[in-house]
Order: sequence, then structure tokens, then C-alpha cells
Amino acid sequence: MSRILVVEDESAIAELISINLRHAGFEVTLAGSATQAQYEVDRVLPDLVVLDWMLPGQSGVALARQWRGAARTKELPIIMLTARAEEGDKIAGLDAGADDYVTKPFSTNELLARIRAVLRRKAPEALDSAVEIGPLLLDPGTRRVSRDGVEVKLGPTEFRLLHFLMTHPERVHSRSQLLDRVWGDHVFIEERTIDVHVKRLREALERVQCARMIETVRGAGYRLTQQSSALSA
Repeated sequence: MSRILVVEDESAIAELISINLRHAGFEVTLAGSATQAQYEVDRVLPDLVVLDWMLPGQSGVALARQWRGAARTKELPIIMLTARAEEGDKIAGLDAGADDYVTKPFSTNELLARIRAVLRRKAPEALDSAVEIGPLLLDPGTRRVSRDGVEVKLGPTEFRLLHFLMTHPERVHSRSQLLDRVWGDHVFIEERTIDVHVKRLREALERVQCARMIETVRGAGYRLTQQSSALSA
């Protein structure tokens, strides 16, 4: 379930967005100020932020710039939602680091569509769509992984790890990156724990001859490949 942080100081609008997001299957946290938003981001990094421009204290644009300038939040997906509709405002919001810009009044259906579009581009593992890479099929909705109809039994951590790798195929991920994106940056475990879970994942995939899809890149980390050489009949 994707975590969405809604930063909006008008309670009626915040509640409207929250209700619609929850009905669509998202987990929602509300913040009414930049200070509260920063607290929530420090506590648990969300999958996406819906950010108002006009906030008590610090503006949403200033907050977006702050997040883009920090290593931990530089890739955080942000959608500006504001009544400021002038072209110059849109340019300022996008230049500050927003991935999309929605003006008020707004359609909740359009906002949901834009949230899904940004997540598809920047955090595909946050969506519940089925993923198919090579012969492997992973369905987050049913939490099942299979090859040609043969189910692969995975523990919850190995499932999350495989989901992330399958939504970012052919890319090398360091242990620290996997720790942040799969376990969450608020969880404190040693990086070598990653190796244990990769080993368990390979053992499970070996039953359907897909273990070699998980490659170790010496000195760099791990990646999932769909090259035919990684597959056994």
C-alpha cells in the first residue's frame, strides 16, 4: 500500500483528498504546515507528497527546494496542489522540484490519475499493478509470484525485495539503496542483512529455475536481469 503525505492547511480540502485517496487504496497522512510535513517526512519517508503552496510559516515551494537539496529526499515524488494558476507560478513550482503541478479547483479523479502517473515514473514499486519480467509474474494484489503457473513461495521481506528489483530491472542497486527502498529508511539493520535475504530469494527462485536472474555486481550491489543467459529451462 502506497504512503501519501498530503500537506494542506485547509482542513476541508485535506479531508476530501484523504477520503478519495483511501478509497483508492492509498495510506494517507495529513500535515497542516511545513513544520508538520517535515516531521512526517523525517519519521517515515512517504511514496509521494501532495504539497500546497500557501502554508503557515514556510511555503510549499521553499519546502520542495529543501527536500530536493537533501540526499534523503532528493528523489521524493512531489505534486504541487495550489490555487496559484499563473504560468509564472507553475514554472516556479516545477523549477523548485515538483514532478507535477495541479491547480485548484481540481478534480479528485484527475488528481488520482496524476498521482498514479508520477508513481509509475518515479516509484513503480509503490503501485499495486502486476509486474512481469521474463518468465516471472509478480502480483502485489494477491502477493503471489509464479513462473508458467508454478507458484514461488516467498516470505514478506523477500517478496518486497523481488518487487522492487522487478520494477527496476537491469539497474544496479547498492545495499544501502536496497535498505532504504525495501526496508524503509526508518528501519535500522545492518547492510549485510541484505545478503541474507538475497540468498533466501535466490533459493526460492531456484525452484522455478530463475535464481540467476538476481545478479551480484561485485563492489556495487545487486540487479535483476531478464537476459536469457540468466534463465534455465
